[in-house]
Amino acid sequence: MTLLTLFPQCQDLQAQVEAILQLLQQEPNLRSQQDGSVVQSSLRKAIAPTFEIVFAGAFSAGKSMLINALLERELLYSAEGHATGTECKIAFAKTGEERVVLTFLSEVEVREQVQALSRLIGQVAPTNINQPEALKQLQTLALSVIEQEGGKSKSKRAKDADALNLLLEGFTNNRDRISSVANATYSMEQFGFDNLKKAADYARRGANSAVLKRVEYYCNHPLLEDGNVIIDTPGIDAPVKKDAALTFDKIQHPDTSAVVFVLKTAATGEMTSEETELSEKMQNNAGIRDRVFYVFNRIDETWTNDQLRDRLQNTINTQFRNSSKIYKTSGLLGFYGSQIKNTSASDRFGLDSVFVESVKSVGGQEGTPQFVNEFNSYCLVSGKLDITKFPIPYSVLETNVKNEKYVRLLGGLGTGLIGQLIKDSGIEEFRTAITRYLTTEKRPLLFADLADDLQPICIALRQSYLETWLQLESQPRDIEAIKSQELQKLSRDLKEIGDRLYEDIAKEVNVAVASDRNESLETDYLKLKTKMVRRLDELIVDFSVAVVHQRAQASHRRNSVVPVMGILTEGFYFLANELEDVLVECSKEIITNFFQNLIEKIKKTDYYLELYRLLGNDGGTENYLHSLMVKASDALVNEAKTECDRYVRERPAFYAEGTAGFWQLQQTLQLVCRGYDYQSMIESEPAIRQLLKLDFEFKVKDTVIRTFRQTINQTLNTHLLAGAEKQADEILQQYDRARAYLAQTLEKEAQSKIDNNRRLQGDIKQNIDAYNAAVSNINGCLEAMQLSRKKLPVISESDLSVVPTVAIDVIEAESVAIDEIELVS
Repeated sequence: MTLLTLFPQCQDLQAQVEAILQLLQQEPNLRSQQDGSVVQSSLRKAIAPTFEIVFAGAFSAGKSMLINALLERELLYSAEGHATGTECKIAFAKTGEERVVLTFLSEVEVREQVQALSRLIGQVAPTNINQPEALKQLQTLALSVIEQEGGKSKSKRAKDADALNLLLEGFTNNRDRISSVANATYSMEQFGFDNLKKAADYARRGANSAVLKRVEYYCNHPLLEDGNVIIDTPGIDAPVKKDAALTFDKIQHPDTSAVVFVLKTAATGEMTSEETELSEKMQNNAGIRDRVFYVFNRIDETWTNDQLRDRLQNTINTQFRNSSKIYKTSGLLGFYGSQIKNTSASDRFGLDSVFVESVKSVGGQEGTPQFVNEFNSYCLVSGKLDITKFPIPYSVLETNVKNEKYVRLLGGLGTGLIGQLIKDSGIEEFRTAITRYLTTEKRPLLFADLADDLQPICIALRQSYLETWLQLESQPRDIEAIKSQELQKLSRDLKEIGDRLYEDIAKEVNVAVASDRNESLETDYLKLKTKMVRRLDELIVDFSVAVVHQRAQASHRRNSVVPVMGILTEGFYFLANELEDVLVECSKEIITNFFQNLIEKIKKTDYYLELYRLLGNDGGTENYLHSLMVKASDALVNEAKTECDRYVRERPAFYAEGTAGFWQLQQTLQLVCRGYDYQSMIESEPAIRQLLKLDFEFKVKDTVIRTFRQTINQTLNTHLLAGAEKQADEILQQYDRARAYLAQTLEKEAQSKIDNNRRLQGDIKQNIDAYNAAVSNINGCLEAMQLSRKKLPVISESDLSVVPTVAIDVIEAESVAIDEIELVS
């Protein structure tokens, strides 16, 4: 039966949930806080026609055997150490419509697996797998590896060799059904099979299974009803990595609804790295959630090994303590226990029927099925069997033939022993739990998850709608009341504008003086440094002793000789004045650019526009900032002049003994003082230039690196902070002017606000009605699922009629209504 047949109240569930998500998308403030994709994922699970349960784990963990035990039918191939890349799907079919669909690997995929398995056992695969002799030779090598290792299951290398042998045999036997590139698909009728059992027997054979990519079983079993689909996946540690990747991909696929994680910890004592990785990927798939059944299979191996049992329990206690779905099973004992329930002594309790293939005589001696070995161990060694209830017959101890022990045990203890075996295998407990979940709990739990995911979204929408509705309800309904409201809060609005202006300016100053995040200022100051250094270099290169000599002699016409110190003095004045021009020009540019950027930022703010709405102008803010710019510029220019005026005085180090400057000064004086004429001074020009450079380089570096940036910072800090505070107070003092101006515009503005509020309230009411309609329908579905405790909140008429006790004069100016009022001129 379908979901709609069972619960007609849920027929519009998808549309109702999508309506809620659509309402969420209309709320910008909410959609960034709520994740609608989670709801969409849980919705898909709740209404999906199929529910995929993926069995995943390492190869040899017993996944296939566990599925066989669960369905009590031998559908899937299961063998110790056998690993293929086959994915098996088991879905529901009506009585008389059971079937199997087989999809084969392509030749390309077979070749890839042959090469991978060959490398694992240290062999070289043939380039062309269509050469029978080459395949036969490789198969012989694989069999020799198995023999060397002592058997198929004795080592990983032996298991890989067995997998290669089966793959080669399967390819040879099914060559006509395998396409070169494509994956060929066949129905069971194309094989001549008239029932599922025959087709399943074919697919279960190891060689055939090795070359099958996918097997789809359609079975009549109550566990598969209501769209339940069982997926058996390749081992996560399969020797061919591509096969293992199929399982990891499937775990992360959105179609995967639940996972039966079959672990080998009971046999190995600890989790493998692949099992840990798989566990992490399951946790990252939101579509799985807590729908994970942890099955520790092969539990019978702990019955005779106390150390394994303790390690298993420690793993469960430490790594799975928060998991409630934990089961310990022996798929082998549970499955074959169910298969021999209907056998008797006449067929040696299945040895001549269920296990006939396993006991075929080889060299005159019967083989012993794995189940028989484990059954004998269960009865005689494990200590699980209550010997007071099932006393071991003496005849069992008289024989050492394992098959005979098996027959005598069942013959002497009866079928009650089989029931006890199945119970101790844990299969019944696991089957009962997963059957209860899939047939009774699944749908309600899926819908409970959906409701849980919807709950925060519905609460947020409900709260948002109610806050907006009640806010609009509290707004005045007539023009005079609105005018009164606006005038009452006028003083507060003006103060808030002034405060925000001050805060913005203070923030800009802080960024400028305490960080390097004001890119424009940093760029301008870098220009200042570059220009100062470049100008000094130009002045030193172009410095002319001849020009300075002439200027110095012109000041003292009675004398024809000019002292060396006079030349230096003129040079100091000349360089200082030229650098001052550069520093002054850059200072003006820095202040102008900073203030212009600040003014443009302020003019784009919402409070600046609000100031225009209240006053009809900006209250003199822009003009005042321009006046501050002029004052700050004049102040910084004075600082620049003072800074460069100090350049005229030599640095103390200029005359310090032992320094390069003092040595250069001595050399220059000695050179020049050898003569009194003009020519001797000219010859000393390079030395004089070097002397000036040594002094001025330090001065300019000190200015641009150490002192002048702090001068700029302090200038901005001093003028702007005090000026911003003064302008904020000036805005507040314009209350009377603002009141008079608003009186001219409020009537139109009030009517616009009333109309806007009415429109907004209509929009909100429409959203509330849509919300309530969707939620009511979803709640009806939840009630039908007996999930009344999960019902979503609605918005009642009483919710809308409650008016908050908030005085009109403290209603926020940023309310949803006022936000949308446009300036009316």
